[in-house]
Amino acid sequence: KCNLHPKRNVEILCKECNVPLCAKCIFMKEHTGHQLDDLEEKYAEKVAFCRSEISKIQDYYLSTSQGLKKEIREDVMEIKKTMDNIRNSIKAEAESLKELVDRVTSDKLEQANKIEETLLKTLNLQEKTYEDYTEYLEKLLKEFHRYKSITNFRVLFSEDFDKLKIQSIPETTQPVLPVFTAGQFCKDDVSKLLGSVNFPNIKPDKRRIKPMEKASTQLKLTGKQTRRDVEKSDVKPTLSLSSSVTKVREYTVPGVNSVWHISLGKSGILWASDNKGNLVQTDLQGNQLQKIQASGKDDGYHTFTQDGDLIYTDRKNKVINRIKQDNTITEFIKTGDWEPISIHSSHINGDILVGMIKGREAKVTRYNKTGKEIQNIQRDNKGQGLYSYPHFITENINGDICTSDLYKRVVVVVNKSGQHRFSYTGHGSAFYPDAICTDLLGHIIVCNGCFGNDSLDIIDQDGQFLSLLLTLQQGIRPCGLCVDDESHLHVGQFNTNTVTVYKYLQ
Repeated sequence: KCNLHPKRNVEILCKECNVPLCAKCIFMKEHTGHQLDDLEEKYAEKVAFCRSEISKIQDYYLSTSQGLKKEIREDVMEIKKTMDNIRNSIKAEAESLKELVDRVTSDKLEQANKIEETLLKTLNLQEKTYEDYTEYLEKLLKEFHRYKSITNFRVLFSEDFDKLKIQSIPETTQPVLPVFTAGQFCKDDVSKLLGSVNFPNIKPDKRRIKPMEKASTQLKLTGKQTRRDVEKSDVKPTLSLSSSVTKVREYTVPGVNSVWHISLGKSGILWASDNKGNLVQTDLQGNQLQKIQASGKDDGYHTFTQDGDLIYTDRKNKVINRIKQDNTITEFIKTGDWEPISIHSSHINGDILVGMIKGREAKVTRYNKTGKEIQNIQRDNKGQGLYSYPHFITENINGDICTSDLYKRVVVVVNKSGQHRFSYTGHGSAFYPDAICTDLLGHIIVCNGCFGNDSLDIIDQDGQFLSLLLTLQQGIRPCGLCVDDESHLHVGQFNTNTVTVYKYLQ
């Protein structure tokens, strides 16, 4: 009912005053010339809007928020698990240091015992010297008494009597006693010997909130969508592992005798290397564009950066070089005393992961895209070394760092914080992992190469064996691997410069 005209119903809306009116109200002076709308239609629009917002809240905002809360709870569990591992690492390292202190203490006590033994032996010899001298004096004393008592005085002028002379007292030295020089150390010195808990210099990722229009959309990989598009997307692809592989094509890399490692760049440009230090740039038709002599051998020693430059390790000079797109070569990172042998540039954030060795030690170091060192990964939570020879290295879509270790004959996988997740030791007796790569589904593909079964193992991102992609029966000896943006697998071969491209997802 109209407030001014109770016998009439309101049925008109004054847009300018935003008040409902009856048919009589519209002729009032205060509404003259104002734009009017049908109240029933506007009311229906408002109700429809409310229903729409209710639907959005129920179907999107609440469910998405609940999903984020669940993600936070999972992060809480992950933090607790990570911190437990860190605490175990701290304790394990402390135990190792205590064992070293005990061993050094034992060595020093043994040294003190030997010094004491030497000094006592010297003093015992000196004591024996004076015992012998005393015995000599007593004997000489008896002789003099005997001559003193002789009545025949001529004997006192004999040659034997003239020989009787008292020998000088033997000289000996007093022992120089050792002193203990206390070590100079403090709490800070001990702290420097042990590891520390720090946040890696990594910018935290924002929690992914699916846009409303994509909330219920499935992604299908088309020819125009690349692997990097999928990695940046919140929606899981509908591709899956095929039951068999299909050969797509082949190409050759001139200037190499085997294809041990492949780095694919933009616009169909690739670099490939053999075990003789030949590093060759070609297009996908096999035309050689550039060739340089590097110090790398049969390792994964080159990779493309997010900027499209190639970076490669120089073991001899312990540096990482950059080949810019204008083909100029510059020194990028110095690795100090460590030999860099494998390298990978992250598709996720552009960080650079480098496998390195120094004597019998090995580690993986993370640099940011400008070349600043931000993380070192060397030991597990028990203080044991993770790596022996980080032969090839790559990164999975979840941020895990996957490394093939030829000497340990294992694939070592750690999370992005450096905590050991699992180790894969192969699917059979002979496992010698060489090249390694990952795909948009999080599969880890590893080459069990020349010393192994000449096969390609594929495992999931939790280390479970899925299948053998290729075997020697299919006529190739794989050693180099790379997955391109169309999810095709490029397989370099041993003792030939041929690369075969396979389709293995459907």
